[in-house]
Amino acid sequence: MISLTIELLDRIKQRAPLIHNITNLVVMNSSANILLALGASPVMAHSRAEVEEMTAMAGALVLNIGTLQEDWVESMMCAGQKANAVGIPVILDPVGAGATALRTTAVRNIMQACAVAVLRGNASEILSLGAAEIRTKGVDSSVGLSEAGVAAAVEMARTKQCVMAISGQEDCITDGRRVYRVANGQPLMTKVTGIGCGLSAVTAAFCAVAGGDYPAATAAAFAFYGLCADLAIQSSDRPGSFFVAFLDRLYSTGAEEITQGLKVRQV
Repeated sequence: MISLTIELLDRIKQRAPLIHNITNLVVMNSSANILLALGASPVMAHSRAEVEEMTAMAGALVLNIGTLQEDWVESMMCAGQKANAVGIPVILDPVGAGATALRTTAVRNIMQACAVAVLRGNASEILSLGAAEIRTKGVDSSVGLSEAGVAAAVEMARTKQCVMAISGQEDCITDGRRVYRVANGQPLMTKVTGIGCGLSAVTAAFCAVAGGDYPAATAAAFAFYGLCADLAIQSSDRPGSFFVAFLDRLYSTGAEEITQGLKVRQV
């Protein structure tokens, strides 16, 4: 995983893949800056009139329902279908799924309309989209997944045929066959709005250059992102300056730091 992470990061910096984000109003600026620091090229286009054309130019598509509007759902579904047609990965961030009927229904409709490569969120968001028996297993949104929750995520990945990428104290990434656990990351990340959504964008950038191995690329993205936070906390332990240090680390972290600090394992 160390060598893969280094290789994918190098590809991002060399190719600067265009990442099309149909994302929420709160995080557009931070997601764009996170992608730029990483070496990717962000674009945020929401209008139904252009989403298909923009998606056709991109290396990956991010769909984020954080500030959901009903007309955006149509744009997301159309963009997702175009992404499938041109063969680029769709990363879906189901912000707040399970909290309201609108959000849960929107995510299910998007997943019916297009094939999602990676579903990325916290445990409560992801498992709320499963069958009734899955929703009752091992979910604590403030902590993450129990062993039963991991098994439920594996089952969901098999059923929905996409990567489940679940953030928590220890992240879990699975495609239903492989399971990766990532221990990089800092609690202070939860005190800066947009850092979670930024991870979806970074995951898209890694998947854009991965050649189709989305489970491993997602695990690499999670580990690298968390490592940058681990390094940033050494410079600042307060939210505002931490985020600046985090951006700097996304920009500057290289092979030596990755080799020494990556905490990811396949289980």
